[in-house]
Amino acid sequence: MKPLHKILINNDTSFNPVWIMRQAGRYLPEFREIRKKNPDFINLCLNHHLSTEITLQPLKRFDLDAAIIFSDILMLPYGLGQKVKFEKNFGPKLGELNLNEIAKIDEIDFVEKIHRVYKAIEKVSTDPILKNKNTIGFVGAPWTLLVYMINQQSPKKNLKKDFFKDEFLINRILLIIEKFLKIHIKNQIDNGANVIQIFDSWAGLLDEKDLPNYVYSPTLNLVNYVKSLNVPVICFPREIKNYKEFCDIIKPDAVSIDYNVDPKKILRDIKIPIQGGLDPKILLTDKETLKKEASKYLNIFKDHPYIFNLGHGVLPETDPNMFDYLVKTVKNY
Repeated sequence: MKPLHKILINNDTSFNPVWIMRQAGRYLPEFREIRKKNPDFINLCLNHHLSTEITLQPLKRFDLDAAIIFSDILMLPYGLGQKVKFEKNFGPKLGELNLNEIAKIDEIDFVEKIHRVYKAIEKVSTDPILKNKNTIGFVGAPWTLLVYMINQQSPKKNLKKDFFKDEFLINRILLIIEKFLKIHIKNQIDNGANVIQIFDSWAGLLDEKDLPNYVYSPTLNLVNYVKSLNVPVICFPREIKNYKEFCDIIKPDAVSIDYNVDPKKILRDIKIPIQGGLDPKILLTDKETLKKEASKYLNIFKDHPYIFNLGHGVLPETDPNMFDYLVKTVKNY
């Protein structure tokens, strides 16, 4: 049984597998070499030879327990025909959202546009380096994708003033997102992903009263769908105020926590496996601090099924030697 499965399926507490969000990418010099020659981020994700190479780069350097495919949650709007481009020092910019155009897209068009993501997953999952490791596929949660598609850029702290004005548009788009997320998930699993993570990066933007409609209901549908394909699913509802309520309603196989929550409270409130928590900025300090902070999480969750990870993606300015030290700290715990 692969390491993450021991936690997600068997609730093993005898060890802590480790993988890191954004482990494939920007902090590694070998990735930056590739990126320099490939400035178009979407095209890079769709180059299955290069995205495979990038996905495997951290596995060649560090003793990680899983590969997460080098891709992006915005492959979904891109597959639906919305323009997506990444601007340096700005982030993603999306084109106008045309509901009539998007409503015409069928499964064949969608898969045709992004099928090279699935090719990369197939190549990664069959690589010898992953013989006893997990291959993680992922999607953005419906709410987070809705935010990008309507807001047309990262909301950072605020949504467009009139974001909620067209309820018909929002409900139609949510249905379309859900339909194509299921297609996207199934294709990832069919090509070798044996864990799925759902990233709800902007869950923290919503008021409590709006969570059932925009987070709980659509995410629950997805979680149940992944479970129906016999693959475990991890949810990351970043900066949500009430992790307990989220887990009670949605029942993922594990929940990934951000660094703003108290891990001791999580331990008291939540029975399912936990993942993550450590602030990525700790990797920018020194080895002593890093060991102390990582050990804090390992100690708190020592009798609870726990996958070691960060509370958000690894930062671009992280020293690979510190990353290595972190992985070894977890392995030697």
